[in-house]
Amino acid sequence: MMTGLWSMLAQGNLIKKCIGMAIFQTGIILFFISIGAKNDALIPILTEGANHTFDNPNIDKVTNPLTQILMLTAIVVGVATLGVGLALAQKVYQQHDSFDEDEILNNQTK
Repeated sequence: MMTGLWSMLAQGNLIKKCIGMAIFQTGIILFFISIGAKNDALIPILTEGANHTFDNPNIDKVTNPLTQILMLTAIVVGVATLGVGLALAQKVYQQHDSFDEDEILNNQTK
C-alpha cells in the first residue's frame, strides 16, 4: 500500500502515477478483506441444515459479508478510475508529447 502511495506522490511520470494508484487501491482492498476474514466461519445464510440450526446463531462463527461487498464495489470503482486516468494521460501525451509532469508544466508556461 505504501509503495503505491509513494509512487503517486514522488513519481513525475503520469503512467507511473496511474500504476501507483492501482497498487494503492489493491493494497487497501486486501487490507479490508483481511479485516473481515475469520477462520472456520459460516456463511451468513439463515437456513436449517443437517449439521446446525440457526434459531439463535452464534455471531462469532458467522462471517460478515459487508467487507466483501464493499470491496467488490471498490474494485469496480478502481478499474473505472484507472481507465479515466490512463485516458487523461493519453490525451495529455497527445498535446504535450510527454508523460513527465515537469516537461508538461514547462510547456504550458511558454
